[in-house]
Amino acid sequence: MDERFQRETEGLRRAWAQHDRGMLRDYLVQDVQDPRINVQSILTRHFLTEHLFPGRFPALEGHELRFALAMNWLLALTKSPGWVNHRAGTVLGALVDGADAAEGTPIPRHAAETFALLPAEADGAAVPDYLSDALAWMAGNLTDVPLPPHVLATFQGIWRGIFDRAQGQPVRVIEPACGSANDYRFLDAFGMARCLDYTGLDLSEKNIANARAMFPGVRFEAGSVLEIAAADKAFDLAFVHDLFEHLSVEAMEAAMAEVCRVTRVALGVGFFSMHGGPAHVVRPVGDYHVNLLSVPATEAFFSRRTSAVEVIPIDAMLRSRFGSEEMTNKNAYTFIIRL
Repeated sequence: MDERFQRETEGLRRAWAQHDRGMLRDYLVQDVQDPRINVQSILTRHFLTEHLFPGRFPALEGHELRFALAMNWLLALTKSPGWVNHRAGTVLGALVDGADAAEGTPIPRHAAETFALLPAEADGAAVPDYLSDALAWMAGNLTDVPLPPHVLATFQGIWRGIFDRAQGQPVRVIEPACGSANDYRFLDAFGMARCLDYTGLDLSEKNIANARAMFPGVRFEAGSVLEIAAADKAFDLAFVHDLFEHLSVEAMEAAMAEVCRVTRVALGVGFFSMHGGPAHVVRPVGDYHVNLLSVPATEAFFSRRTSAVEVIPIDAMLRSRFGSEEMTNKNAYTFIIRL
């Protein structure tokens, strides 16, 4: 490894080593980061699904994105000033009546449209009326749990029924920066993991220890995305979340090239901090970076090395498809890259 990158890697290891294993295990699977309702995690699962079942489930995938928007809206309601849980009953009544607001609480267009669609049938799967179920539960909720756990698991159950019937050879997949099996635990819960020959890679030994403790039979390895111990095109697919912004630009480009090297078919990459300007905004923070990456520069980098790059601006996509204004991160982008 290049000496500059070695120093950067050691700095990142020191930064991760400061964190407690319990915090690393839990902090990226809670609240809006919960992969069951996090749009970029859902898009990653759809990316994998499309390679396992090409073109089979477009309607169901659309319903799952609607579900994520609805759950994020309800989660935001529970954090709004003056919210008390019994108001959820009033919100449900407003949805039933087709009202624009419930005692001052606006009903977004996407929520009203979703409510009108439920229950639904999508690509042979039954989608229940999770909005009514969630709001009725919330109205009587006396705990500090904001959303009903059984409703959050709605699409987990639907997809598991599909993947449990899947046949064929597992697809070889690598996930650099896998964390404490943050997304893998839901690939497993959704039944998708049985269709994957999965390798998780992370720089943090604590993350890898957490992941191995949860999934002792799964391949989780401590290592750097700058130097992946695998042959060229060793994996069919790769997916990465929230990694590249934390590297210097030179290390980021080396890491992106390395992920392309070991992947044969396609990459799914989630970025949390991007803008439309021509240049990356470099923001070092101690041993870390929290860069604001340029969409055009990143797209150009991948375009020079791959056959096709699809750029999905998450906020704009949700607005155009569902009329949503609920995104908390306006700088989130997902890239689907064909090798």
